Amino acid sequence: MILKIVSIALILVAVYMGFKQGWAMISGKAEMLQMLGKLGMSASAVMILGVITLLSAVMILIPQTFVWGNFIMAGTILLIMCLELFHGDIKGALIEFPFIILNLIIIYLNYPFKFS
Repeated sequence: MILKIVSIALILVAVYMGFKQGWAMISGKAEMLQMLGKLGMSASAVMILGVITLLSAVMILIPQTFVWGNFIMAGTILLIMCLELFHGDIKGALIEFPFIILNLIIIYLNYPFKFS
């Protein structure tokens, strides 16, 4: 029971962060464009990444696409981490590390409302 509550809480955090960051990318917030622009991403690439992030957040909520949504969100985080490391921003890559671990923990804990 406690694991289900922890899993639900972690899912809500991941989905909230996915919506928040995805919407910031789609709407073209200045700080998001600046951060990803220094990594070599154009405004349209940031918008596409935002759409992918939003879709992955929605997929996490659906039982049939739960694992895929987490993998896609972890993949987008990994992409940002790799770009930061490529540009020598080790601190930026380390900031992203807990978020990728969050998605992997959620996958490990499974979907909390599975009745089997």
